[in-house]
Amino acid sequence: MNLFRLIALLLLFAGAQNAAAQSRAQAAAHAGSPGPVRIILSSQGTGCIAGAQQLPESGPGFQTIRAGKKSFWGAPTTIAGVQLLAQRTREAGLAELYIGEFSMPRGGPFAGGHVSHQAGLDADIYLDLSPKPALDSAGRDNLSPAGLVRADRRGIDPARWRPEHVTLLQIAAGLPNVDRILVNPAIKKQLCEEARGNRSWLRLIRPWYGHAAHMHIRFRCPPGQPECTQSAGPPPGESCDASLQWWFDQIDHPDPPAPGGPRRPPPVPEACKPILAGR
Repeated sequence: MNLFRLIALLLLFAGAQNAAAQSRAQAAAHAGSPGPVRIILSSQGTGCIAGAQQLPESGPGFQTIRAGKKSFWGAPTTIAGVQLLAQRTREAGLAELYIGEFSMPRGGPFAGGHVSHQAGLDADIYLDLSPKPALDSAGRDNLSPAGLVRADRRGIDPARWRPEHVTLLQIAAGLPNVDRILVNPAIKKQLCEEARGNRSWLRLIRPWYGHAAHMHIRFRCPPGQPECTQSAGPPPGESCDASLQWWFDQIDHPDPPAPGGPRRPPPVPEACKPILAGR
């Protein structure tokens, strides 16, 4: 065998090995990490998860949408919590829920620098309460439910808002181990105006940027997860006060841009690197 042919064979073998490694890495990225549940979550919100479970594409009271994103993995407590939400809303006579993103199979950051949803403790639940036909995967992939907030961001769209939205959000706030629920400030404002009776659940409903079409449920760190940093809970009270009005004041007087441009997302914890790499 001449030298040139030997070099060519070695290069071909190296290329095959590299392609195989890339294939294994891609497969790992689309599959959960086996073994017991291990949740790593930093105080900055970065993290990962081993032993995550995948939410089914559909079940009693819910359908996932945009399933092609492969982001329907979470801690077992998160999966059980969302399934319980669907069960309770169904028992309350509400329409099926559209379910959005949870976490990637092993957690970690999403493309685009999204900081949350990294450790299997977050779930996006759409607020569309219209009757929903059963759809196949292709049909659900193209859905973008409309938001509930007016274009001026100062209040809800009365053509889309229903009293049942109060029921949905109250049921969500009553789920076990909910840390907080993020919604658009206009939605929080409407809840403050409409909620009756025991209003203690409003404490968990927090105003945040965007979130006009969905609520973002953050669950607490499950027991037995010492690497999961639990954030301080929401402050006492309903938060239907000046702290809520601040969000509307920003519409007219927004804060100036931060010097130096947008901040880079914080890095994932070092302990996450083997999990995210599939090792």
